[in-house]
Amino acid sequence: MWKHKEDEEPAAGEGRAQGSFAGGAPGRPDAPRMTAPVGGTAHIGRSVLIKGELSGSEDLYLDGTVEGKIELPGNNFVVGPNGRVRAGIRARGVVIEGKVEGDIEASERVELKKTAVLTGSIVTQRVAIEDGAYFKGGVDVKRQAAPAPQPAAVQPRSESVATPAASAGAAGAGAGKPPPVEQKES
Repeated sequence: MWKHKEDEEPAAGEGRAQGSFAGGAPGRPDAPRMTAPVGGTAHIGRSVLIKGELSGSEDLYLDGTVEGKIELPGNNFVVGPNGRVRAGIRARGVVIEGKVEGDIEASERVELKKTAVLTGSIVTQRVAIEDGAYFKGGVDVKRQAAPAPQPAAVQPRSESVATPAASAGAAGAGAGKPPPVEQKES
């Protein structure tokens, strides 16, 4: 009357998704399916304690405890309301709602929410501190990187402004020809 799942063989086109944990035959465990959200945010829960270096290449939301060093240079880092950090932090953007003891270096922005407690210095381009946040430390606001210099091919034109003496010499040598762009004497 009732069949056990082990006794059933999935027919062609039926069955379980490959790589899932459900319904594996005894003695033949399925390979676990590891999927990470593309461009998503990793979460560390309240009960997790990490001692040492934490680094990654995706955004991170922390509600647990970290002691050591946090390196997320191209990504955002959020310390949730239950988060506790005793570490130096380096990230693109940092938002603090919990407690942080350590220096923060953010390439773009640091934001302290009203529940934030920060003891340490901040180095970033932009800082936002809400009313009620506690902050003890220093702030160093860095300017955005200067725009890249123009290519070298464009620069000689700005340097080839003819002086009156050069214009007189060029006018006598070839009246309808423009002066050479760049002349160097050895």
